[in-house]
Amino acid sequence: MTSRGARRPVPRAHERSGTQHRNAPRDAARAFARPGPPHPTARAALADATAPMRRDTTATRRRVRTRIRRVRIVQDRPITAAYREGMSTPNPTPVFTFIGCVVDDMAATLAFYRRLGLDIPADADTQPHVEAALPGGLLLVWDTAANVRSFAPDWEAPRGGRIGLAFTCADPAAVDRTHDALVAAGYTSHLAPFDAFWGQRYATVLDPDGNGVDLLAALPGA
Repeated sequence: MTSRGARRPVPRAHERSGTQHRNAPRDAARAFARPGPPHPTARAALADATAPMRRDTTATRRRVRTRIRRVRIVQDRPITAAYREGMSTPNPTPVFTFIGCVVDDMAATLAFYRRLGLDIPADADTQPHVEAALPGGLLLVWDTAANVRSFAPDWEAPRGGRIGLAFTCADPAAVDRTHDALVAAGYTSHLAPFDAFWGQRYATVLDPDGNGVDLLAALPGA
């Protein structure tokens, strides 16, 4: 019962029988915000209004899960703390994070680097992307050519080498032993061990993708 002259309340959208209000999704959302359970009409309108959003979210989650499955993280990244510290400055500078190599045969490449002491699980051989932690916090990263072309379709293998990797051995004799063991295993020697004028015992072996991998140790008295 209302007093004379008082305005009668306007019925809610979901209470208007026999009509389809053009702002039903908006009104449905408002209905959910009111105390008490929403009317079934409001619930259905809200579901219809948010359906595209739910479809987009589901597709995004599916893509993220797919990408995660394709990535194999061999070890935790010790560079995270340095990265956070660098990014927390007023004018953050880029942080050198990893060295990347593109490979033709992941299993063959990882077998070579295991011989040089890197801790790489056997099940990484079938992954398109592998990372291994290096002393000092950097990462050595390998991607198959197919994986690179999945986001860079025009990528082509370079001709000749412009970058080299190097491993320090315990002493000059260890340079010779490591070089000879790799050659005996079927890898190609690019430089046989020699005493370099800059004071190191030095050798170079090619990995399965043709990258030069140097072996070195300081000479006595150098």
